[in-house]
Amino acid sequence: MDEKMNVSDAPPAAQVATIATPINLILLSLFVVLVYMRLRPSPAAVLPTPPAPLVFKTFTPPTLEPYNGLNGQPVYLAVRGKVFDVTPGRNFYGPGGPYANFAGRDASRGLACQSFDADMLTEDLKGPLDRLEDLGSEEMDNLRGWEERFNEKYLVVGKLVPVGHAEADEDEKVS
Repeated sequence: MDEKMNVSDAPPAAQVATIATPINLILLSLFVVLVYMRLRPSPAAVLPTPPAPLVFKTFTPPTLEPYNGLNGQPVYLAVRGKVFDVTPGRNFYGPGGPYANFAGRDASRGLACQSFDADMLTEDLKGPLDRLEDLGSEEMDNLRGWEERFNEKYLVVGKLVPVGHAEADEDEKVS
């Protein structure tokens, strides 16, 4: 029997197996994706933009007033001649906050008297600063406590002087 043998007649072990099976294609695809993920260049790190540098400056009541948190402005307030940047506490000192009437103003008398009424604020912004001479010892203790808290929590960005003060005139000429 000299018949030629067909490939289809050969036993299964003798047939040539193909590697292009669905499972092999899935595994190859997975391998390619993993190699790509491992070797691809990482995106450049994006650093957050730093806040604008704060410059210590001399304020008068009219030049402090715009720093009330409105129109994207920072929130500043003065306590015993020091001007604090209370912008991180915008929810308290900014527009709509419980201490909003102190924003952009000298808050010393109101904090000392523990009153947030508008009548605690100096109405004449071009007049002399409130010297707080009529406050009692308990009120001065309140004020010192507030000042300590502000010193611990917020940056001092300037000092408050009356309109016409020599330092205020110098600072206004520079700006």
